[in-house]
Amino acid sequence: MDKIISLIKKNWVYLTGGIAGGTGGYLYWYYVGCSTGVCPITASPVMSIIWGALFGGILFGSVFIKKKDEK
Repeated sequence: MDKIISLIKKNWVYLTGGIAGGTGGYLYWYYVGCSTGVCPITASPVMSIIWGALFGGILFGSVFIKKKDEK
């Protein structure tokens, strides 16, 4: 249990970004989506959530880790 908590404490930026990105991906699918159903990313909510989570984790990680290194 201690290993899991320390892993979460070390990677909280990526986890938060993944959750925010996944939520954003789902909301994008729900409100914008793909009217024809052939769009590779926005045709299904699962793919939108996965891509949103990946993008959010990378974005949050690059922004927060960069600011941490500058201090």
